[in-house]
Amino acid sequence: MFSSFREVAKCNPFFSPFQAQCEGRAPAKDGALVPTRSLGAAAAAEGDSCEFGSAKYYALCGFGGILSCGLTHTAIVPLDLVKCRIQVDPGKYRNLIYGLRLTFTEEGARALAKGWAPTFIGYSLQGLGKFGFYEIFKVFYGNLLGEEYSYTYRTSLYLAASASAEFFADILLAPWEATKVRIQTMPGFANTLREGFPKIYNAEGINGLYKGLPPLWMRQIPYTMMKFACFERTVEALYKHVVPKPRADCNKGEQLVVTFVAGYIAGVFCAIVSHPADSVVSKLNNDKGSTAIEAAKALGMKGLWRGLGVRILMIGTLTALQWFIYDLVKVQFRLPRPPPPEMPESLKLKLEAAGKL
Repeated sequence: MFSSFREVAKCNPFFSPFQAQCEGRAPAKDGALVPTRSLGAAAAAEGDSCEFGSAKYYALCGFGGILSCGLTHTAIVPLDLVKCRIQVDPGKYRNLIYGLRLTFTEEGARALAKGWAPTFIGYSLQGLGKFGFYEIFKVFYGNLLGEEYSYTYRTSLYLAASASAEFFADILLAPWEATKVRIQTMPGFANTLREGFPKIYNAEGINGLYKGLPPLWMRQIPYTMMKFACFERTVEALYKHVVPKPRADCNKGEQLVVTFVAGYIAGVFCAIVSHPADSVVSKLNNDKGSTAIEAAKALGMKGLWRGLGVRILMIGTLTALQWFIYDLVKVQFRLPRPPPPEMPESLKLKLEAAGKL
């Protein structure tokens, strides 16, 4: 399978500074508009540990996703626990600070870590699918579109690649998310993963573990589309309009700062677009036998947006840290890190000839 993706990577318009002519095309004559096409070289660049588009490259991207999602989501379990409780029982938990204090008073400090195990496993698996498949789909769709269309419609490409990746990532996440929400929001249900997971399966079968998948898609796919597309375009804008020097002249630390800032900006938008579906997921997993539509009706318009402030704080920080960790993994393992895409020379020539550039 990965050999086919290596072939795709050879024609990836998002790859690097190394350029090659497309096989089978004659060299350009002076003034010709579409003689050749610039393609990313698949060979590993000097200093890189592997070829772009190789099996090792995708595997390490998936590993970066495991760390970035698994560690960050586990670190904010107390915030997530109170956020879910506010969505399910707003009269009791009111707001973040009150909810944290009440949980600590009633159940002790250990209660703030409820659901950490399904969170760590579920979001590690989701990170594997989210980041690993995004890299694969971005290259694959980019090759289908061709170099010029990939650049012109790059935002649409980011949206399509991230949506495709998240579709599969959520299938990995759903059983663990269902277990986590019930542990956190249903008093007396279970205190541990070992107790909660089989309890759901024995009582409701596989449907009990996956009944939250459709609303999970409703929450996570828009979230991930915003997360990746907004991040990619924000990075591009920061280097173009804010950072006072080209990316190639920035050291690794400066590049990671840009990654963190772009990730936080993307995270704020992610929280807003996905919050109503997040409220439905919490309500659905808490109410046995209900459907997504019934849960949305029960919450009402105001209920769908309850807890948004907490989630913006949580998701903004979370997304920034995820992108930082993911990019740091790429740096530490010396993976190819293509710069923001630039307009292909062939497209420049076309636009110049048409008087549009």
